[in-house]
Amino acid sequence: MSDSTMSRRRAIALAGAGVAGVAGAAAAGGALVNGASTDDTPDPAEGAVAFAGEHQAGIATPAQDRLHFVAFDVITKDRDRLIGMLKDWTAAAARMTAGRDAGEVGAVGGVPEAPPDDTGEALGLPPSGLTVTVGFGPTLFRDATGKDRFGLAARRPEALADLPHFAGDVLDDAISGGDICLQACANDPQVAVHAIRNLARIGMGVVSVRWSQLGFGRTSSTSNTQATPRNLFGFKDGTANLKLEETDLLRDHLWVRQGDGPDWMTGGAYLVTRKIRMLVETWDRTSLAEQEMIVGRSKGSGAPLGRSGEFEEPDLNAKGADGEPLIALTSHVRLVHPTTNGGARLLRRGYNYVDGSDGLGRLNAGLFFMAYQRDPRKQFVPVQRSMARQDDMNEYLKPVSIGLFACPPGVTGPDDFWGRALFS
Repeated sequence: MSDSTMSRRRAIALAGAGVAGVAGAAAAGGALVNGASTDDTPDPAEGAVAFAGEHQAGIATPAQDRLHFVAFDVITKDRDRLIGMLKDWTAAAARMTAGRDAGEVGAVGGVPEAPPDDTGEALGLPPSGLTVTVGFGPTLFRDATGKDRFGLAARRPEALADLPHFAGDVLDDAISGGDICLQACANDPQVAVHAIRNLARIGMGVVSVRWSQLGFGRTSSTSNTQATPRNLFGFKDGTANLKLEETDLLRDHLWVRQGDGPDWMTGGAYLVTRKIRMLVETWDRTSLAEQEMIVGRSKGSGAPLGRSGEFEEPDLNAKGADGEPLIALTSHVRLVHPTTNGGARLLRRGYNYVDGSDGLGRLNAGLFFMAYQRDPRKQFVPVQRSMARQDDMNEYLKPVSIGLFACPPGVTGPDDFWGRALFS
């Protein structure tokens, strides 16, 4: 067995086993916990989330406050080099999520004449709840020219079908798609950036960055332990989101089940990303009453119109004093509700973003939408079609990018790595 294989196995075993005495994890004092567990939740500012498990961490894990997302193009033609990179990525992610350096030597432990195998900006920082999640895009299986570069075309899941064009989309191909994605979430932005920076460094010559996105202030909660956050329109967002504790709903709507498609995706989930610019200056000139009518909720409490509590079910049959529906037929709440979409539900995990200004004195700001699900054809697509055709909120939104990725199940132990079952 090679030294590099031993190192990879050791890194994953330590991260998955929850060894609190490992380097930075011990210094942070955070116990490692499984991302699917609700017990012994770590301090959100410092604790570590276990890397190994049935499902990848960073999906149903309670959403952290910061995001660094990146999509890569694979630039090598060598299948073995790609597999080798995925093995190295897995080992590095296992170390970093445990609060350690990306490499075995680290940022300062090597010889002065050689480049360090960690960039060093996370030295002294705790794990900060870091999770790193990987996904594979449609073009990994067959590229834009139709070429099957790595012998994977026959293993592409039917659920990874190309997404249709939606009304109102103004998509930029340069910030859409990608062969492979990495999602790093943490409660410290420097920890998330450190993870992506080091994985991109490790992948040099095998992959190149296609596009990336920083995010802050999660726009939905993924656990009952979290308060509902607000988006840049000032409204509570994600009140009815799927939650970690709703295991039956996660089984039915989130995790790919045996028989849904190829075995390598069983226990995984499909991710849809959309960068949606929010025309905040126009929204800010809209009356409170109209804002609430467009959303279908009270801006203050988050309650559906006609209700008093945030988590009360909206009454879609209620009428106002004028005899019209209290929750408008074109309101956001009505159009995304499961009862109007064949029961479809999503686990949303989006973030706010502000990418400076557009040169005309307007903020280039909005929502980096991320939604995980069992089958986009039956979940995201019908919900988005309903919104695109009728939602009054579209007047204030400009979707500029889209991505679709198959996120495999979690790494199960020291002999496993991201994509092992796919490449077997």
